[in-house]
Amino acid sequence: MTSGSCACGLPQAYEACCGRFHSGGSAAPTAEALMRSRYCAFMKGDVAYLLRTWHPRTRPGRLDLDPGMRWTGLEILRTSDGSAFHATGTVEFRASYRGGSLHELSRFERVDGAWVYVDGEFPA
Repeated sequence: MTSGSCACGLPQAYEACCGRFHSGGSAAPTAEALMRSRYCAFMKGDVAYLLRTWHPRTRPGRLDLDPGMRWTGLEILRTSDGSAFHATGTVEFRASYRGGSLHELSRFERVDGAWVYVDGEFPA
């Protein structure tokens, strides 16, 4: 991550990128933007945002993050649907952390007009 860029990998500053979603100032306009903002929320330990952007049908009652986890980078591998014109979308990504990486195909849906994370699977 270069100085001043958002941890999600985009060149904007955090406040102009994922920070505006975390603060509740606006909602992520696409499934990919929500995925990126959730990655940043994991980095920052923002459990409230993660739960708020999780589909009510699949959201856990509580979320305990590992305080020792150090996320080091996000790579979006592909997206399908998930724009302003869709009700569902998928984002395949690789999130790196100190000691390894997580590869997931995440599913997203709109609930009351806002994108939320539904669930994911781990491709082989």
